[in-house]
Amino acid sequence: MILGKIEDLKNNIPEEGRLLCLDIGTKTIGLALSDGMRIVATPTETLQREKFTKDAEKLIQMIEEFRICAMVIGLPINMDGSEGPKCQSVRQFATNFLEKYEIPILMYDERLSSVSADKAMLEADYSRRKRKENIDKIAASYILQPVLDGLRT
Repeated sequence: MILGKIEDLKNNIPEEGRLLCLDIGTKTIGLALSDGMRIVATPTETLQREKFTKDAEKLIQMIEEFRICAMVIGLPINMDGSEGPKCQSVRQFATNFLEKYEIPILMYDERLSSVSADKAMLEADYSRRKRKENIDKIAASYILQPVLDGLRT
């Protein structure tokens, strides 16, 4: 089931359980996990994109290994609020994933998540190479954290 609001997610998941966040790009998927109490988003890894089936298999393995109860997928909405081809691609990924594995999926506005992640890494004095290696998973944590905060209100 694809959801559009944090409140809808809250109503469709158990009281406790981890969330997995995806920052889907054309070449990589940044991943972040919540803790079981859903307080902190932690950057986890960056998957190199392959064919959809292989990507889905890796995600399903993580879902089962970490007992994920829902996913959050960053929706790359344009700064003016419109949706372009990237949004369509991400929505299609979510739809295709649900054909392979049933799990609640919240589509969440990811505007400025990469900018915030890059700024944080610059402030932490990451090298250009380290920023490139980590940007996607850190951006995923920036997408996930406000969802976790919203679930507690």
